[in-house]
Amino acid sequence: MTGPDRIAGTRIRVTEGLDLDTATERWACNRCGQDLGSAEANYKESCLLAARDPAEIHESFVGDPEYSFCPDSEWCAIVEVYCPGCGYLMDVEYLPPGHPPTHDVQIDLPSLRGRQR
Repeated sequence: MTGPDRIAGTRIRVTEGLDLDTATERWACNRCGQDLGSAEANYKESCLLAARDPAEIHESFVGDPEYSFCPDSEWCAIVEVYCPGCGYLMDVEYLPPGHPPTHDVQIDLPSLRGRQR
C-alpha cells in the first residue's frame, strides 16, 4: 500500500487520530503512539470518555434564549473520546445517555493480511 494513508513502517492511517499497526494488528494514537488495543476490538474501549451535557456545547441564540440547536439532554449525551496517552480528541459522538460508544471502525484483517504478502 502506498500514498498518504501509509505511514512509515507498519502503520496505516485510519482516521485523523488513529493508526493501525499491521504487524501487531493493534490500534495506536498517531499523535503519541499510545497502544489502543487489538484491531479486532473497538479502540474506544481503551480511550478516556467524557459525557457532556449538550447545553455546555450548544448555547442559545443571542436575543432568543429559548431557541438553540441543543438536543434534549434526556435523549442525547455528547461523548468525547480521548487518547489516554496524550489527551488528543479522537472522536465525538451524539448518543443516548448511557449508550456505549459505537464500534464504527472495523478493519477486515484477513483481507489486509492477504494484501501484504
